[in-house]
Amino acid sequence: MPASPETLAEARRLRTLFEDRSAQVVKADVLQPAETLLDLYGEDIRARAYLTSDPLRGEMVLRPDFTVPVVQMHMESQAEPARYTYAGKVFRKQETDETRANEYVQVGYEVFDGQDPAGADAEVFSAIAEALAGLPVKAATGDIGILTAAVAGLKTIETRKAALLRHIWRPGRFKSLLRRYGAAKVPAKRAALLASGDPFAGTGPEIGLRSRAEVEARIAALRTDAEAAPISAEEIALIDEILGLRETAPNVLSALSDIAVDMPSISPALDRMRARLDAMAGRGVDVDTLEFEGSYGRTSLEYYDGFVFGFTLVTRPDLPPLATGGRYDALTAQLGQGRAVPAVGGVIRPDLVLEAR
Repeated sequence: MPASPETLAEARRLRTLFEDRSAQVVKADVLQPAETLLDLYGEDIRARAYLTSDPLRGEMVLRPDFTVPVVQMHMESQAEPARYTYAGKVFRKQETDETRANEYVQVGYEVFDGQDPAGADAEVFSAIAEALAGLPVKAATGDIGILTAAVAGLKTIETRKAALLRHIWRPGRFKSLLRRYGAAKVPAKRAALLASGDPFAGTGPEIGLRSRAEVEARIAALRTDAEAAPISAEEIALIDEILGLRETAPNVLSALSDIAVDMPSISPALDRMRARLDAMAGRGVDVDTLEFEGSYGRTSLEYYDGFVFGFTLVTRPDLPPLATGGRYDALTAQLGQGRAVPAVGGVIRPDLVLEAR
């Protein structure tokens, strides 16, 4: 469905605002190689993106966002610092909410700057806020980096930490895993499998895609997990406390500082949060009233790994956010073959801006 002339005009207006901040206009093909997204997010991406097969290019995907192709372009150019802006359609499946559009125009502003990450966070947030000036919007912020630091500091085996980190963006699965790792008792079916002297006895011929060696490795991993001590109730309670935080940013920072006494692994992330709030205040953001949610951003695409934010319409809480954004340093390392560049960006939906007016 083509975008309305009004939406396209608003998209041009927003993109011009970002161009005025010295952002370079970039474009990305509507059809993108699916291999990159599958490598990043696994087969789960098939539930959220439109994939198709091209006889020459192989499996392709309708562009679910601009960030991944922009990062790929930037990592090839190696220019830093750099600022980019773009406008165009993105396509995403909506399996649980028929009211949400599965294709819409998106305008973005991305900053790659390793000199002053806190300043870059503040720059992008304030740029989006200024683009929405005069609209009845409310900002919410969070920080995925605090949760990942908390998980990385848990007193448990590395495979458990890796599993929890992999499911941070799936809140239900994350919660169930955390509870399971905190339980002393191994599930009955798994206990029976691990107690068997030969798990392959009586299983019949080998079929399927996994080799016997892969199955044996998986059983060995399950044994290691079963032998590991449970995650303490105290650590689980601290994770729950972080996820349950919802207050103004200064109050949350104070609460997190208290949590850091028992969970020191989050201290560096708190230093980054403190520097970011200072930088935002320096740009005129009222941080004393800025909302912070410990679980904010966990249902977005999985590349955000630090500061996250969104702007919602106060008068229409049923609508999707008018704008969202965040930091995605780890994504640049993945797409840059190990060479990471601190990066942060935000996107605005011009159709929702028009509705807000």
